[in-house]
Amino acid sequence: MFKKILIALDRSDMRQDVFKQGLALAKLTSAKLMLLHVLSPEEEGSPDVLIFPNIDYYPGWSEQSFRLYQQQWEHFQQEGLALLQTFSAQANTENVNTEFTQNSGSPGRMICELARVWQADLIVMGRRGRSGLSEILLGSVSNYVLHHASCSVHIVHLSVDSATQATPETTELLNSLK
Repeated sequence: MFKKILIALDRSDMRQDVFKQGLALAKLTSAKLMLLHVLSPEEEGSPDVLIFPNIDYYPGWSEQSFRLYQQQWEHFQQEGLALLQTFSAQANTENVNTEFTQNSGSPGRMICELARVWQADLIVMGRRGRSGLSEILLGSVSNYVLHHASCSVHIVHLSVDSATQATPETTELLNSLK
């Protein structure tokens, strides 16, 4: 069945559900786990992306601004590593052989590349549920992985409770139906 399961984690509210499902599958099949977090400027909570123009032309951009951005990015990296260490420790207490890595780049590409190199049998990841214009503008990592992965992909969807809480319009509609 599954010997190697890659769990792609981010900072979204779904990360706990994604991890739990991946861990349950690993325990069921005695698979090894690889936990992956991809550092990306598009990720929730990442420091604002700065465009570094010609400093002589734009005197407001200084070395101090760049250093501040670097400090924020380093903090962002440390938070990602702490997330991975926490989940790895949980898996290890459940006697599941677990390792982790944090990479920078395009999340979809990094997930597919690690799955190929590590020879994963399964990728477990979440789906935020973007559609329409937001999916066109921001892209869909899960859609990319589904179409480019070299192995099976298990998508964990946002729970119905979370989805209704996420949109005030839906909550208002449900309340009006009562």
